[in-house]
Amino acid sequence: MSNDVTDDQIQALAATARPFSFAQLRWGPERHQDGADAIERQHQRRMVSLRAEGVIAVLCPVVSDTVAGVAIMTEPHERAQEIMAADPCVQAGMMTCEVHPCLGFPGDALPQ
Repeated sequence: MSNDVTDDQIQALAATARPFSFAQLRWGPERHQDGADAIERQHQRRMVSLRAEGVIAVLCPVVSDTVAGVAIMTEPHERAQEIMAADPCVQAGMMTCEVHPCLGFPGDALPQ
């Protein structure tokens, strides 16, 4: 880690921050219910569609027994909550979702 970052650089970056929403999906008590595979496929199709529409800027499925995935959403907090509450896995109790307002920096991206 470099200590060469100046306070001016930090302030300049902070000035570019834009509001986003951070959604964290966790596996719920009904994860293994009858028909779970079909419901999860609906969830996956919906999340990829939201990504293609630009509603989700970064989509990260998580390989875990507790956390199902995270998404950085371009929608305001309340709208992001509504979108995620309508998710098929959330509605079926297979996942729970917490949405938090967050800030991000335009141009940040996952490496190729």
